[in-house]
Amino acid sequence: MSERPVDPIAIDVSDLLQKTVASLHSHLVTRPTGRAVRMAIEARLGETGEMSLSLIDLSEVTVLDFSCADEVVAKLVQRSQGPGGSGTFFVFRGVREPHRDQIEVVLSRQGLAAVAQTDEGRFELLGATTPAEAATWRVLEDRGLLAGEDVTEALPGRDGRDALERLVHRHLAFQSPITGRWHALSRLVSHLL
Repeated sequence: MSERPVDPIAIDVSDLLQKTVASLHSHLVTRPTGRAVRMAIEARLGETGEMSLSLIDLSEVTVLDFSCADEVVAKLVQRSQGPGGSGTFFVFRGVREPHRDQIEVVLSRQGLAAVAQTDEGRFELLGATTPAEAATWRVLEDRGLLAGEDVTEALPGRDGRDALERLVHRHLAFQSPITGRWHALSRLVSHLL
């Protein structure tokens, strides 16, 4: 049985960039440009309801500087993970080497993390995580889904279970309010890829 507890939406940043700043280039290189794109994403997310999962597609963005990585990636993540944060979960798609360092730096500086799909198609955590969070995320990512009875076997010891709770709190994993199952975000967006 395929359980999809939240319906994801795909947002193409290159398309938003062209519509928002009337640019023919897929370059995110100034803070005002990044802010305009983030605001367009937030407006789109405002239409989705209380809880959402967004696949933010950076595949067609050729240049991403630090200020735009901060405006688009870090600020979206910060608003979802911070105190009183939104019910929005993010997966960033098409993170290539030219994007990776900028995203990693801005997230790490702010103690944030995000799920990213690299250009090789692998999913990774970028930003600041503890070793226990990274190991727990990898177990969940490899399995795709953990039910309550699987947690003790998959994550022996208190550290893994605590890390799983932190991953959910940080919006790096999803726990269904209906079944209590824990989901890898990559599996929840898989039909959009």
